[in-house]
Amino acid sequence: MSSTKIQIRGQPLSKVLTRNHGMINSVVCGVPIKRHHRVSNVLRTSDPPLGSVPTRTDESQFLRGDGNGRFGRFGGKFVPETLMSPLRDLEDEFNFVLNDHEFQEELTTALRDYVGRETPLYFAGRLTEHYKNISQTTGGGPEIYLKREDLSHCGSHKINNALGQAMIARRLACGGSNRSRSTWGRHGGCLCEVLHAVFMGTADIEKQSSNVLSMKLLGAQVKSVEGTFKDASSEAIRNWVGNLETTYYLSGTVVGPHPSPLMVREFQSVIGKGTRRQAKQLWGGKPDVLVACVGSGSNALGLFHEFGDEDVRLVGVEAAGLGLDSGKHSATLAVGDVGVYHGSMSYLLQDDQGQILKPHSIGVGLEYPGVGPEISFLKESGRAEFYTATDQEAVQACMLLSRLEGIIPALEASHALAFLDKLVPTLRDGAKVVVNCSGRGDKDLDTLNQRGMPSSLC
Repeated sequence: MSSTKIQIRGQPLSKVLTRNHGMINSVVCGVPIKRHHRVSNVLRTSDPPLGSVPTRTDESQFLRGDGNGRFGRFGGKFVPETLMSPLRDLEDEFNFVLNDHEFQEELTTALRDYVGRETPLYFAGRLTEHYKNISQTTGGGPEIYLKREDLSHCGSHKINNALGQAMIARRLACGGSNRSRSTWGRHGGCLCEVLHAVFMGTADIEKQSSNVLSMKLLGAQVKSVEGTFKDASSEAIRNWVGNLETTYYLSGTVVGPHPSPLMVREFQSVIGKGTRRQAKQLWGGKPDVLVACVGSGSNALGLFHEFGDEDVRLVGVEAAGLGLDSGKHSATLAVGDVGVYHGSMSYLLQDDQGQILKPHSIGVGLEYPGVGPEISFLKESGRAEFYTATDQEAVQACMLLSRLEGIIPALEASHALAFLDKLVPTLRDGAKVVVNCSGRGDKDLDTLNQRGMPSSLC
C-alpha cells in the first residue's frame, strides 16, 4: 500500500489518477503519532454467529454522524492545533461542493467518461450453480451477483474517491469556494494544477511492482519507506505537516481526522447507489445481502451506505491472515481494541501498552492496523456483521472465481468471495447476494504464482 501527497505544482490533473488497485490508499492521515494512546479495553470477540439483520441503534448517527466526524464514540480530530485550520477549510469546501451543481456535474461527467461508470452488476451464474450443487439444495439456491468495480479505469474502486478529492484539491489551489479563507490557495493560482508523490512501503513495492511501474509511467514520484502501508502513511503525515501551505492531503480510505473519512465515504457511495438502480432493473427490488472485504473500510462503506436504513444484511469480511491465533492477521474488528491512530478514534490492533501491532494479509490493501470510525460504529451498533477469511481461503476463492466466471478478482476482494462458503448455505432459495468485486487481480498474479495452484483446481 501507499500514501499520497498532492502538491500544488504545474502538472496536469490526470497525473493524480494513477493506475490504482488500492495504491492511493489513505494518505497523510492526521499526525505523526509515535505513542498510540489506548482509550479503553473492549471485549475481544471472534466471528459472530450467522444470523438475521441486526438492529441499528441510531439512524441519524449511521447516516451522517453528529456532523463533526463522530459516529458514536468513534472518529473526531486528534491532531495538533496547527492542523485544525486546514481541516476546517477542507470541511468547508467539501460541504460546499456536495451541493454545488457545477462541481457535481463535472464529477458525474468524469465518473462516466473517464472512470467508466456505471460498473455492471453481474450475475455470476456458474458461481451460483457451484454453490447450489455443493449445498445440495432442492431449490434454486441464492443468486450471486458481483458489483464489478474491477472494471473501473485503473482497476479498482479507489479511483472514485481519488478523482473527487483531486477535483477539490484543484479548487482549493484556485482559492476554493471561499476565496479569502483557503489556506491551500495562498500560494496557488487558478492555473495551478496537481502533482502527487506516492509514499509506499518497501514490502508493498516488492509485492506490487507492476503498480509501481504504472505510477511512474503516469508521472508520479514514488518514495519508498521502510516497512508497509502504515509506515508509509506515517512518513506522508510528517511530510504533510511540514508543508501545510503547499500540500493537499488526499485520504484514499476512510481513516484519518474528520472530514477525511466522511469525504471518502461520500465519494465511494456511488457504488451502492449504482447497485440500487441496477437491482431495481434486474429483479425489481433490492439485494438481500451485501458482502464486502474490510481493510480500513472504503469499499465496504461505498456499498453499504446506500442501504443503511433498510432491511438489507451488511456483511464485512476481514483478513484473518495465517489465523487469528497466529498474530499474523489484519482482523481489527475481530480481536482489536478502541484507540486513537492517525488522527481519529476507532478499533485498532494494539498491545496492552497501546502500541500498534504489525498487520498481515496476503491482500496488501487489507494490511492496515485499524478501520474507519464509521465501520467501527457499524460493529458496535450491531447494524453490520463482520467475519474473517484466511490467506488460503482468499487464494482458493480467487482461483475459483477465475475458473468458473473468467474473472480474476483482487486478493482483497477474494476475502469477501471466500465467505460465500459459509454464507450461502444459510440463505433461502432466491436470495439476492451482491459481492463487491472491488479490484482486479492482475496485480496479484506474482503472489498467486508463488503460492502455487491448488490441486483441487488443476
